[in-house]
Amino acid sequence: MLQRLDGVPRLMACLLYGAGLRVLECCRLRVQDVDFASNQIVVRGGKGDKDRVTMLPAVTKADLAQHLRAVRAQHQSDLAAAPAGWSCDGARKEVSERGQRVGLAVGVPRHQVLSGWGHRPAPPPSSARDGLAAGGEARGPSGGDGQRASPHTLRHSFATHLLEDGHDIRTVQELLGHRDVSTTMIYTHVLNRGPAAVRSPADRMFPL
Repeated sequence: MLQRLDGVPRLMACLLYGAGLRVLECCRLRVQDVDFASNQIVVRGGKGDKDRVTMLPAVTKADLAQHLRAVRAQHQSDLAAAPAGWSCDGARKEVSERGQRVGLAVGVPRHQVLSGWGHRPAPPPSSARDGLAAGGEARGPSGGDGQRASPHTLRHSFATHLLEDGHDIRTVQELLGHRDVSTTMIYTHVLNRGPAAVRSPADRMFPL
């Protein structure tokens, strides 16, 4: 599915799957919260109004950097055409370049997206759903039933694949931003590895 996407929809999908973001977190992500040097993303005001840190997938860095250059150019264009006190983010003040949404409506004519104090909004969650729909039907690991994937499917896959790779359940909990580890434990049920998703040492010694 990811291979069939391109442009911003592919970038959003890679962040949902590669960083475990919720779709609203992805839409609200700001430039200042992407740390290329440390390979991390700061998620602010996630579910429960909690902040957390997750990884920045290396595979997204080149495309994301290119997209942010477009965001920067859009920001400068908006400011050049804006009256005094205009805001790029719906507040009655000028928003800095670093405060811009990563998912800014780049390339959309100003009159189509601005209203009131000049609000250029974050993309709605529906934009991510529409982008995934363009990727066609996504089937499950056993062939599936042709059900279409949702943005949350990618977050589920992020958690499941980390556990399959042997990462600690507490680490996965922190990356997902779950308040209770029992919520994260739900993902262990799809691994088919027995109680608590623990691999038998005998299977390590005598691999099939």
